[in-house]
Amino acid sequence: MITIKPIIQVALDILEIERAVQIAKEAVMGGVDWIEAGTPLIKSEGMKAVRILKKTFPDHTIIADLKVVDTGAVEVEMAAKAGADIVMVLANADDATIQEAVLSAHKYGVRLMADMINVNEPVKRAQELERLGIDYINVHTGIDQQMRGKDPIEVLEAIVRVVNVPLAVAGGLDAHNASVAIQAGVNIVIVGGNIINSDHVENAARSIRQGVDALSMISADRISTKSEMKKLFSEVSTPNISDAMHRKGAMKDIHSMVKGSKMVGTAVTVQTFEGDWAKSVEAIDVAEAGDVIVIYNGSKHIAPWGGLATLSCLNKEIAGIVIDGAVRDIEEIQKLGLPVFASNNVPNAGDPKGFGEINAQIKCGGLEVNPGDYIIGDDNGVVVVPKEQAYEISRRAKEVEKSEKRIYAEIKNGSTLSKVLNLKKWEKH
Repeated sequence: MITIKPIIQVALDILEIERAVQIAKEAVMGGVDWIEAGTPLIKSEGMKAVRILKKTFPDHTIIADLKVVDTGAVEVEMAAKAGADIVMVLANADDATIQEAVLSAHKYGVRLMADMINVNEPVKRAQELERLGIDYINVHTGIDQQMRGKDPIEVLEAIVRVVNVPLAVAGGLDAHNASVAIQAGVNIVIVGGNIINSDHVENAARSIRQGVDALSMISADRISTKSEMKKLFSEVSTPNISDAMHRKGAMKDIHSMVKGSKMVGTAVTVQTFEGDWAKSVEAIDVAEAGDVIVIYNGSKHIAPWGGLATLSCLNKEIAGIVIDGAVRDIEEIQKLGLPVFASNNVPNAGDPKGFGEINAQIKCGGLEVNPGDYIIGDDNGVVVVPKEQAYEISRRAKEVEKSEKRIYAEIKNGSTLSKVLNLKKWEKH
Protein backbone atom coordinates (compact mmCIF):
# COMPACT_ATOMS: atom_id res chain seq x y z
CA MET A 1 0.00 0.00 0.00
CA ILE A 2 1.37 3.42 -1.02
CA THR A 3 1.24 5.90 1.84
CA ILE A 4 3.55 8.61 0.48
CA LYS A 5 2.18 11.08 -2.01
CA PRO A 6 3.85 10.44 -5.39
CA ILE A 7 6.21 13.15 -6.62
CA ILE A 8 5.78 14.60 -10.10
CA GLN A 9 8.92 16.10 -11.62
CA VAL A 10 8.63 18.21 -14.76
CA ALA A 11 11.63 18.02 -17.11
CA LEU A 12 12.17 21.38 -18.79
CA ASP A 13 13.90 20.00 -21.87
CA ILE A 14 13.73 23.22 -23.86
CA LEU A 15 16.31 25.82 -24.83
CA GLU A 16 15.08 29.20 -23.58
CA ILE A 17 15.01 30.06 -19.87
CA GLU A 18 12.15 32.57 -20.24
CA ARG A 19 9.91 29.91 -21.78
CA ALA A 20 11.08 27.39 -19.19
CA VAL A 21 10.04 29.64 -16.32
CA GLN A 22 6.62 30.32 -17.80
CA ILE A 23 5.99 26.64 -18.49
CA ALA A 24 7.17 25.73 -14.98
CA LYS A 25 4.75 28.26 -13.44
CA GLU A 26 1.84 26.67 -15.29
CA ALA A 27 3.04 23.15 -14.40
CA VAL A 28 3.23 24.05 -10.70
CA MET A 29 -0.35 25.33 -10.86
CA GLY A 30 -1.30 21.92 -12.23
CA GLY A 31 0.28 20.10 -9.28
CA VAL A 32 3.93 19.49 -10.21
CA ASP A 33 6.25 19.08 -7.19
CA TRP A 34 9.83 19.12 -8.50
CA ILE A 35 11.29 21.22 -11.32
CA GLU A 36 14.12 19.94 -13.47
CA ALA A 37 16.50 22.11 -15.45
CA GLY A 38 16.78 19.66 -18.34
CA THR A 39 20.03 18.88 -20.10
CA PRO A 40 19.13 20.92 -23.24
CA LEU A 41 18.26 23.92 -21.05
CA ILE A 42 21.54 23.68 -19.12
CA LYS A 43 23.55 23.29 -22.33
CA SER A 44 21.81 26.35 -23.74
CA GLU A 45 21.75 28.62 -20.67
CA GLY A 46 24.33 27.13 -18.30
CA MET A 47 24.04 27.39 -14.52
CA LYS A 48 22.06 30.60 -15.03
CA ALA A 49 19.06 28.34 -15.68
CA VAL A 50 19.42 26.66 -12.28
CA ARG A 51 19.87 30.01 -10.51
CA ILE A 52 16.78 31.53 -12.11
CA LEU A 53 14.62 28.48 -11.40
CA LYS A 54 15.67 28.41 -7.75
CA LYS A 55 15.04 32.14 -7.39
CA THR A 56 11.62 31.84 -9.04
CA PHE A 57 10.60 28.66 -7.17
CA PRO A 58 12.39 28.84 -3.79
CA ASP A 59 10.01 26.37 -2.14
CA HIS A 60 10.30 23.72 -4.83
CA THR A 61 13.00 21.09 -5.28
CA ILE A 62 15.20 22.00 -8.24
CA ILE A 63 17.00 19.26 -10.17
CA ALA A 64 20.04 19.99 -12.35
CA ASP A 65 20.15 17.32 -15.03
CA LEU A 66 23.86 17.61 -15.74
CA LYS A 67 24.22 13.92 -16.65
CA VAL A 68 27.61 14.01 -14.94
CA VAL A 69 30.00 11.51 -16.51
CA ASP A 70 33.35 12.89 -15.31
CA THR A 71 34.75 15.40 -12.77
CA GLY A 72 31.98 14.41 -10.38
CA ALA A 73 33.04 16.60 -7.48
CA VAL A 74 33.46 19.76 -9.55
CA GLU A 75 30.15 19.51 -11.39
CA VAL A 76 28.15 18.68 -8.28
CA GLU A 77 29.71 21.64 -6.47
CA MET A 78 28.89 23.93 -9.39
CA ALA A 79 25.24 22.87 -9.46
CA ALA A 80 24.90 23.03 -5.66
CA LYS A 81 26.23 26.59 -5.54
CA ALA A 82 23.81 27.57 -8.30
CA GLY A 83 20.90 26.42 -6.14
CA ALA A 84 20.22 22.84 -7.19
CA ASP A 85 18.76 20.50 -4.58
CA ILE A 86 19.39 17.35 -6.62
CA VAL A 87 22.07 16.74 -9.26
CA MET A 88 21.73 14.12 -11.97
CA VAL A 89 24.71 11.87 -12.74
CA LEU A 90 24.94 9.18 -15.39
CA ALA A 91 24.69 5.67 -14.02
CA ASN A 92 27.19 4.64 -16.69
CA ALA A 93 29.85 6.93 -15.20
CA ASP A 94 32.92 5.27 -13.68
CA ASP A 95 32.60 4.29 -10.02
CA ALA A 96 35.34 6.80 -9.19
CA THR A 97 33.24 9.61 -10.67
CA ILE A 98 30.18 8.45 -8.73
CA GLN A 99 32.17 8.30 -5.48
CA GLU A 100 33.55 11.82 -5.99
CA ALA A 101 30.07 13.09 -6.76
CA VAL A 102 28.72 11.49 -3.57
CA LEU A 103 31.45 13.10 -1.45
CA SER A 104 30.78 16.50 -3.03
CA ALA A 105 27.03 16.11 -2.54
CA HIS A 106 27.51 15.39 1.16
CA LYS A 107 29.82 18.37 1.46
CA TYR A 108 27.40 20.83 -0.13
CA GLY A 109 24.15 19.37 1.18
CA VAL A 110 22.59 18.18 -2.06
CA ARG A 111 21.31 14.79 -3.22
CA LEU A 112 22.24 12.68 -6.23
CA MET A 113 20.01 10.99 -8.77
CA ALA A 114 21.56 8.45 -11.14
CA ASP A 115 20.16 8.33 -14.68
CA MET A 116 20.01 4.74 -15.97
CA ILE A 117 19.76 5.69 -19.65
CA ASN A 118 21.61 3.22 -21.92
CA VAL A 119 22.77 0.96 -19.07
CA ASN A 120 23.30 -2.55 -20.43
CA GLU A 121 22.71 -4.45 -17.16
CA PRO A 122 20.26 -2.19 -15.31
CA VAL A 123 19.46 -4.49 -12.37
CA LYS A 124 23.12 -5.13 -11.54
CA ARG A 125 24.04 -1.45 -11.95
CA ALA A 126 21.14 -0.31 -9.76
CA GLN A 127 22.42 -2.48 -6.91
CA GLU A 128 25.95 -1.09 -7.36
CA LEU A 129 24.68 2.50 -7.34
CA GLU A 130 22.83 1.89 -4.08
CA ARG A 131 26.06 0.62 -2.50
CA LEU A 132 27.93 3.68 -3.80
CA GLY A 133 25.55 6.00 -1.96
CA ILE A 134 23.24 7.31 -4.69
CA ASP A 135 20.05 8.88 -3.26
CA TYR A 136 17.68 8.20 -6.17
CA ILE A 137 17.77 5.94 -9.23
CA ASN A 138 16.05 7.15 -12.39
CA VAL A 139 14.90 4.37 -14.73
CA HIS A 140 15.06 6.35 -17.94
CA THR A 141 14.28 5.53 -21.55
CA GLY A 142 15.67 8.23 -23.84
CA ILE A 143 13.59 10.08 -26.42
CA ASP A 144 15.16 8.34 -29.41
CA GLN A 145 14.60 4.94 -27.74
CA GLN A 146 10.98 5.87 -26.99
CA MET A 147 10.38 6.69 -30.62
CA ARG A 148 11.37 3.13 -31.47
CA GLY A 149 9.02 1.63 -28.93
CA LYS A 150 11.18 1.03 -25.84
CA ASP A 151 9.26 1.33 -22.56
CA PRO A 152 10.86 2.25 -19.18
CA ILE A 153 8.23 0.25 -17.27
CA GLU A 154 9.77 -3.01 -18.51
CA VAL A 155 13.11 -2.22 -16.80
CA LEU A 156 11.49 -0.66 -13.76
CA GLU A 157 9.65 -3.81 -12.73
CA ALA A 158 12.94 -5.70 -12.50
CA ILE A 159 14.78 -3.02 -10.51
CA VAL A 160 12.08 -2.26 -7.96
CA ARG A 161 12.54 -5.72 -6.40
CA VAL A 162 16.28 -5.41 -5.73
CA VAL A 163 16.96 -1.90 -4.36
CA ASN A 164 15.72 0.13 -1.40
CA VAL A 165 16.52 3.65 -2.59
CA PRO A 166 13.64 5.73 -3.97
CA LEU A 167 13.04 5.16 -7.67
CA ALA A 168 12.14 7.62 -10.41
CA VAL A 169 10.96 6.75 -13.89
CA ALA A 170 11.18 8.79 -17.11
CA GLY A 171 10.50 8.26 -20.75
CA GLY A 172 7.35 9.32 -22.59
CA LEU A 173 5.12 9.18 -19.51
CA ASP A 174 1.49 10.25 -19.67
CA ALA A 175 -1.29 10.05 -17.07
CA HIS A 176 -1.84 6.35 -17.69
CA ASN A 177 1.68 4.92 -17.64
CA ALA A 178 2.69 7.32 -14.85
CA SER A 179 0.02 5.69 -12.67
CA VAL A 180 1.19 2.25 -13.82
CA ALA A 181 4.72 3.18 -12.66
CA ILE A 182 3.42 4.29 -9.25
CA GLN A 183 1.61 0.97 -8.84
CA ALA A 184 4.89 -0.78 -9.70
CA GLY A 185 6.62 0.95 -6.77
CA VAL A 186 8.05 4.18 -8.13
CA ASN A 187 8.23 7.27 -5.91
CA ILE A 188 8.90 9.91 -8.58
CA VAL A 189 7.48 10.22 -12.09
CA ILE A 190 9.41 12.49 -14.44
CA VAL A 191 7.34 13.96 -17.26
CA GLY A 192 8.73 16.04 -20.08
CA GLY A 193 7.03 16.32 -23.47
CA ASN A 194 3.52 15.44 -22.31
CA ILE A 195 3.56 18.52 -20.08
CA ILE A 196 5.95 21.05 -21.63
CA ASN A 197 4.70 20.57 -25.20
CA SER A 198 1.05 20.83 -24.26
CA ASP A 199 -0.94 23.82 -25.47
CA HIS A 200 -2.40 23.95 -21.94
CA VAL A 201 0.40 23.03 -19.55
CA GLU A 202 -1.63 23.43 -16.36
CA ASN A 203 -4.31 21.00 -17.54
CA ALA A 204 -1.70 18.50 -18.76
CA ALA A 205 0.07 18.59 -15.40
CA ARG A 206 -3.21 18.28 -13.53
CA SER A 207 -4.12 15.20 -15.58
CA ILE A 208 -0.85 13.56 -14.53
CA ARG A 209 -1.42 14.64 -10.92
CA GLN A 210 -4.91 13.17 -10.79
CA GLY A 211 -3.74 9.97 -12.45
CA VAL A 212 -0.93 9.22 -10.02
CA ASP A 213 -2.84 10.34 -6.93
CA ALA A 214 -5.84 8.17 -7.72
CA LEU A 215 -3.70 5.37 -9.19
CA SER A 216 -6.26 5.37 -11.98
CA MET A 217 -5.59 2.64 -14.47
CA ILE A 218 -7.18 1.95 -17.80
CA SER A 219 -6.71 -1.43 -19.38
CA ALA A 220 -3.05 -2.28 -19.63
CA ASP A 221 -3.65 -4.20 -22.86
CA ARG A 222 -1.57 -2.67 -25.61
CA ILE A 223 -3.25 -1.87 -28.89
CA SER A 224 -1.54 -3.41 -31.88
CA THR A 225 1.43 -1.54 -33.29
CA LYS A 226 -0.34 -1.16 -36.63
CA SER A 227 -3.45 0.32 -34.98
CA GLU A 228 -1.32 2.67 -32.92
CA MET A 229 0.58 3.88 -35.99
CA LYS A 230 -2.62 4.49 -37.94
CA LYS A 231 -4.11 6.40 -35.01
CA LEU A 232 -1.01 8.60 -34.63
CA PHE A 233 -0.74 9.31 -38.36
CA SER A 234 -4.46 10.20 -38.40
CA GLU A 235 -3.93 12.77 -35.63
CA VAL A 236 -1.03 14.67 -37.23
CA SER A 237 -0.59 16.64 -40.44
CA THR A 238 1.65 15.84 -43.38
CA PRO A 239 3.87 18.84 -42.43
CA ASN A 240 4.26 17.29 -38.94
CA ILE A 241 5.33 14.02 -40.56
CA SER A 242 7.74 15.70 -42.99
CA ASP A 243 9.33 17.57 -40.07
CA ALA A 244 9.69 14.28 -38.19
CA MET A 245 11.51 12.91 -41.25
CA HIS A 246 13.93 15.86 -41.28
CA ARG A 247 11.98 17.72 -44.00
CA LYS A 248 11.75 14.70 -46.28
CA GLY A 249 9.06 12.33 -47.49
CA ALA A 250 6.82 14.70 -49.47
CA MET A 251 5.72 13.77 -52.99
CA LYS A 252 6.22 16.40 -55.69
CA ASP A 253 3.35 17.81 -57.75
CA ILE A 254 0.69 15.60 -56.16
CA HIS A 255 -2.39 17.46 -54.90
CA SER A 256 -5.70 16.69 -53.22
CA MET A 257 -8.61 16.37 -55.65
CA VAL A 258 -11.09 16.21 -52.75
CA LYS A 259 -10.43 19.14 -50.46
CA GLY A 260 -10.72 18.60 -46.73
CA SER A 261 -10.13 14.84 -46.92
CA LYS A 262 -7.53 12.92 -44.89
CA MET A 263 -5.94 9.64 -45.98
CA VAL A 264 -3.87 7.15 -43.99
CA GLY A 265 -3.05 3.65 -45.16
CA THR A 266 -0.49 1.19 -46.46
CA ALA A 267 0.53 1.18 -50.11
CA VAL A 268 -0.62 -1.17 -52.83
CA THR A 269 1.58 -0.04 -55.72
CA VAL A 270 0.74 0.01 -59.44
CA GLN A 271 3.05 0.61 -62.41
CA THR A 272 1.12 1.64 -65.55
CA PHE A 273 1.89 3.31 -68.88
CA GLU A 274 0.26 6.26 -70.69
CA GLY A 275 -3.28 5.95 -69.38
CA ASP A 276 -3.45 2.13 -69.42
CA TRP A 277 -6.03 1.70 -66.66
CA ALA A 278 -6.23 -2.12 -66.48
CA LYS A 279 -3.74 -2.64 -63.64
CA SER A 280 -5.07 0.39 -61.74
CA VAL A 281 -8.55 -1.14 -61.67
CA GLU A 282 -7.27 -4.66 -60.98
CA ALA A 283 -5.43 -3.30 -57.93
CA ILE A 284 -8.82 -2.58 -56.34
CA ASP A 285 -9.39 -6.34 -56.07
CA VAL A 286 -5.87 -6.87 -54.65
CA ALA A 287 -6.14 -4.11 -52.04
CA GLU A 288 -7.66 -4.67 -48.61
CA ALA A 289 -9.66 -2.36 -46.38
CA GLY A 290 -7.44 0.48 -45.19
CA ASP A 291 -4.94 0.27 -48.06
CA VAL A 292 -3.98 3.14 -50.36
CA ILE A 293 -3.57 2.44 -54.08
CA VAL A 294 -0.49 4.29 -55.37
CA ILE A 295 -0.19 4.54 -59.16
CA TYR A 296 2.58 5.68 -61.49
CA ASN A 297 0.86 6.51 -64.79
CA GLY A 298 3.64 7.79 -67.02
CA SER A 299 1.53 10.66 -68.36
CA LYS A 300 -0.19 13.71 -66.89
CA HIS A 301 -2.50 14.02 -69.90
CA ILE A 302 -4.30 10.65 -70.05
CA ALA A 303 -6.26 9.48 -66.99
CA PRO A 304 -5.95 5.91 -65.67
CA TRP A 305 -8.62 6.61 -63.06
CA GLY A 306 -12.17 7.95 -62.83
CA GLY A 307 -15.48 7.89 -61.02
CA LEU A 308 -16.36 4.22 -61.50
CA ALA A 309 -13.02 3.07 -60.11
CA THR A 310 -13.50 5.41 -57.15
CA LEU A 311 -16.94 3.96 -56.42
CA SER A 312 -15.44 0.46 -56.51
CA CYS A 313 -12.91 1.53 -53.85
CA LEU A 314 -15.69 2.64 -51.53
CA ASN A 315 -17.15 -0.87 -51.70
CA LYS A 316 -13.77 -2.31 -50.63
CA GLU A 317 -13.22 0.35 -47.87
CA ILE A 318 -9.96 1.42 -49.48
CA ALA A 319 -8.46 4.44 -47.71
CA GLY A 320 -7.50 6.50 -50.76
CA ILE A 321 -5.80 6.82 -54.14
CA VAL A 322 -2.54 8.52 -55.17
CA ILE A 323 -1.73 8.95 -58.87
CA ASP A 324 1.41 10.34 -60.42
CA GLY A 325 -0.69 11.44 -63.37
CA ALA A 326 -4.22 12.59 -64.08
CA VAL A 327 -7.75 11.66 -63.03
CA ARG A 328 -11.06 12.36 -64.72
CA ASP A 329 -14.71 12.56 -63.59
CA ILE A 330 -13.57 15.05 -60.98
CA GLU A 331 -17.09 16.19 -60.01
CA GLU A 332 -18.16 12.60 -59.40
CA ILE A 333 -15.02 11.85 -57.40
CA GLN A 334 -15.61 14.89 -55.22
CA LYS A 335 -19.21 13.86 -54.56
CA LEU A 336 -18.11 10.35 -53.56
CA GLY A 337 -15.68 11.87 -51.04
CA LEU A 338 -12.94 9.21 -51.19
CA PRO A 339 -9.51 10.89 -50.75
CA VAL A 340 -7.93 11.06 -54.22
CA PHE A 341 -4.58 12.73 -54.88
CA ALA A 342 -3.23 13.33 -58.39
CA SER A 343 -1.16 15.66 -60.55
CA ASN A 344 -4.17 17.14 -62.35
CA ASN A 345 -7.55 16.29 -63.89
CA VAL A 346 -8.39 15.83 -67.58
CA PRO A 347 -11.44 14.59 -69.53
CA ASN A 348 -9.80 11.79 -71.53
CA ALA A 349 -8.92 8.25 -70.47
CA GLY A 350 -6.73 5.60 -72.05
CA ASP A 351 -7.48 1.94 -72.78
CA PRO A 352 -7.23 -1.21 -70.60
CA LYS A 353 -4.26 -2.83 -72.33
CA GLY A 354 -2.99 -4.68 -69.25
CA PHE A 355 0.62 -3.50 -69.28
CA GLY A 356 2.35 -2.88 -65.98
CA GLU A 357 2.57 -4.55 -62.58
CA ILE A 358 0.89 -4.55 -59.16
CA ASN A 359 2.86 -4.45 -55.89
CA ALA A 360 6.27 -3.74 -57.37
CA GLN A 361 8.60 -0.96 -56.28
CA ILE A 362 7.61 2.22 -58.12
CA LYS A 363 8.40 5.93 -58.28
CA CYS A 364 5.51 8.25 -57.48
CA GLY A 365 5.83 11.99 -57.04
CA GLY A 366 9.59 11.63 -57.29
CA LEU A 367 9.78 9.20 -54.35
CA GLU A 368 10.41 5.49 -54.13
CA VAL A 369 7.32 3.66 -52.89
CA ASN A 370 7.26 0.01 -51.82
CA PRO A 371 4.24 -2.16 -51.05
CA GLY A 372 3.33 -1.72 -47.38
CA ASP A 373 4.85 1.76 -46.98
CA TYR A 374 2.62 4.20 -45.10
CA ILE A 375 0.94 6.83 -47.28
CA ILE A 376 -0.57 9.88 -45.59
CA GLY A 377 -2.37 12.65 -47.46
CA ASP A 378 -4.20 15.86 -46.60
CA ASP A 379 -4.70 19.27 -48.18
CA ASN A 380 -0.97 19.97 -47.86
CA GLY A 381 -0.05 17.00 -50.08
CA VAL A 382 1.14 13.41 -49.67
CA VAL A 383 4.02 11.94 -47.66
CA VAL A 384 5.55 8.48 -47.87
CA VAL A 385 6.89 6.79 -44.72
CA PRO A 386 8.96 3.64 -45.34
CA LYS A 387 7.33 0.73 -43.51
CA GLU A 388 10.57 -0.03 -41.63
CA GLN A 389 10.48 3.44 -40.03
CA ALA A 390 6.74 3.89 -39.65
CA TYR A 391 6.44 3.29 -35.90
CA GLU A 392 9.28 5.67 -35.05
CA ILE A 393 8.11 8.37 -37.46
CA SER A 394 4.51 8.20 -36.23
CA ARG A 395 5.66 8.88 -32.67
CA ARG A 396 8.11 11.60 -33.68
CA ALA A 397 5.40 13.31 -35.73
CA LYS A 398 3.12 13.34 -32.67
CA GLU A 399 5.89 15.06 -30.68
CA VAL A 400 6.25 17.65 -33.47
CA GLU A 401 2.50 18.29 -33.33
CA LYS A 402 2.51 18.77 -29.55
CA SER A 403 5.45 21.17 -29.75
CA GLU A 404 3.73 23.23 -32.45
CA LYS A 405 0.54 23.42 -30.40
CA ARG A 406 2.54 24.83 -27.49
CA ILE A 407 4.20 27.44 -29.72
CA TYR A 408 0.79 28.32 -31.20
CA ALA A 409 -0.57 28.93 -27.70
CA GLU A 410 2.34 31.23 -26.85
CA ILE A 411 1.87 33.24 -30.06
CA LYS A 412 -1.87 33.48 -29.40
CA ASN A 413 -1.04 34.95 -25.98
CA GLY A 414 0.72 37.87 -27.66
CA SER A 415 4.21 36.71 -28.62
CA THR A 416 5.65 36.23 -32.11
CA LEU A 417 7.26 33.20 -33.70
CA SER A 418 10.74 34.72 -33.74
CA LYS A 419 10.46 35.68 -30.06
CA VAL A 420 9.16 32.27 -28.98
CA LEU A 421 12.00 30.51 -30.78
CA ASN A 422 14.55 33.22 -29.89
CA LEU A 423 15.79 33.10 -33.48
CA LYS A 424 18.42 35.81 -33.17
CA LYS A 425 20.19 33.87 -30.42
CA TRP A 426 20.47 30.79 -32.62
CA GLU A 427 21.42 32.48 -35.89
CA LYS A 428 24.79 31.40 -37.18
CA HIS A 429 27.45 34.07 -36.50
